[in-house]
Amino acid sequence: MDYKKIFDYTRRADAIIIFNGGEESIDKTFFYLTGARSGIFENSALIVTRDSIKIVTSKLEESAASETGIETLIFNKRSEMEDIIRNETKNFDSIGINYSSMTLSLYRDLMRMIPDKDFIDVSESILEARKIKEPEELEKIKNAAKIASDALQDAIKKIKEGITESELASEVAYSMMKLGATGPSFNTIVAFGKNSAIPHYSPGNKRLRPGDFVLIDYGALYNRYCSDVTRTMVFGRASQEQRDIYETVKEAQQKSMDAIKAGKNGRDIDAIARSIIDEKYPGKFIHSLGHGVGMDVHDHPALSPSYDFILKRNMVVTVEPGIYIPETGGVRIEDDVIVTDSGHTRITTAPRDLIEL
Repeated sequence: MDYKKIFDYTRRADAIIIFNGGEESIDKTFFYLTGARSGIFENSALIVTRDSIKIVTSKLEESAASETGIETLIFNKRSEMEDIIRNETKNFDSIGINYSSMTLSLYRDLMRMIPDKDFIDVSESILEARKIKEPEELEKIKNAAKIASDALQDAIKKIKEGITESELASEVAYSMMKLGATGPSFNTIVAFGKNSAIPHYSPGNKRLRPGDFVLIDYGALYNRYCSDVTRTMVFGRASQEQRDIYETVKEAQQKSMDAIKAGKNGRDIDAIARSIIDEKYPGKFIHSLGHGVGMDVHDHPALSPSYDFILKRNMVVTVEPGIYIPETGGVRIEDDVIVTDSGHTRITTAPRDLIEL
């Protein structure tokens, strides 16, 4: 990754510090800039200037850091880390900080270490840099998308009457890892029957019965990059109502997806899908059409009725219209696409026709 890219979006900072705390406060920008495949890098830092990038970490992560080829400064105890940060920043007046990923306690620690600096929020600059994917990032996301797409066929074989939502969710995760995923990119959603009307449902012990919708929202993590896919099926023969709901969602997805290309406004893409759904099921499409995908499964806003967002080449976004009817169930179809100058490339390839199990 070209670490200098971030400075294209920020002019005021002399240097940028990415500062990690414990396991729950790790900034993924650390891995975006270093490309580190291994390691957690708790209590580590990254010091980035227009001319250099350096990892500051403990001996615990020395081997993982060496794999990156980036200059690494090793410390044995906390006081040594603080001394390294002071020394490496002594000639800089303004320090860029990713405020959106920094806890208050980490910020206070940094202020104590280098109190004479002017701290600048560069979180928006980092976000802008991460929106446009580099070729190596696209390859990782494509691999994550392929793993997820292929895993569905394996998981479908495990679906039978009486299986619970949690059991099927575990089968989906297992299938992805067998195919090369590091793990799921988020907690897999499996919802049966009326539970499928809850977009962010957590799978439980409900058992599958004939006539149920089967909604699976899942993704693979591959070398720290995510995919995000949703497919909705019917266990047994679908009713006419279920078919109508499904075909409406499928039409909304296809027509909105067909309009995607660089230069288009995400708000207008959302409006295409929303108008198709609202004509038959007014008010039943209750979320945005799509979001960015990258190191985070929700990498950035993208296709939303309330967000003015211009699509650019090599962004990766989801297209996921849905219809949700309480006490009946819901349908969502979600795919990941790469934005191109002339249109898009769909990288998730799981079947999109209604599957009756």
